[in-house]
Amino acid sequence: MQVYFAGTIMGERTHVATFRRIVAHIQSRGHTVPTVHVTRDNVLDEEAANTPQQVYERDVAWIRASDCLVAEVSTPSLGVGYEICYALTHGKPVLCLYQQGRPLSKMILGCTEPGITVRAYADEAEALALVDEFLSRQSASGEQPSATDG
Repeated sequence: MQVYFAGTIMGERTHVATFRRIVAHIQSRGHTVPTVHVTRDNVLDEEAANTPQQVYERDVAWIRASDCLVAEVSTPSLGVGYEICYALTHGKPVLCLYQQGRPLSKMILGCTEPGITVRAYADEAEALALVDEFLSRQSASGEQPSATDG
């Protein structure tokens, strides 16, 4: 499967190590992640060469081409929120992961759109297990999880 990974680029990058582990884990399961650049420390430098329109067009094309979206949402991000909404609007299942104890937007916690799963994790091992559970559902059934899966 192609899995779009979403994580903050412009905001607080304190969870970038977790981003790396999640993306590496998804790849180790044989899936493709077009957004691996999100995990790199120099992502802002890399993205500086692209206009906002180029980034938008590239990213929405990647979402449309992906089978699902996995987002780490512990840190608020307008871009990640938009990517989540775009994916849901285009029928892509979405997993939103956030670190237990961190405040999370009620727009994400309260979302009842079909296809969204929101899960808190206590540590990286639990986050990876939640990713596995989500991806295995996508691989096995090809069906979107319901909003009440959480």
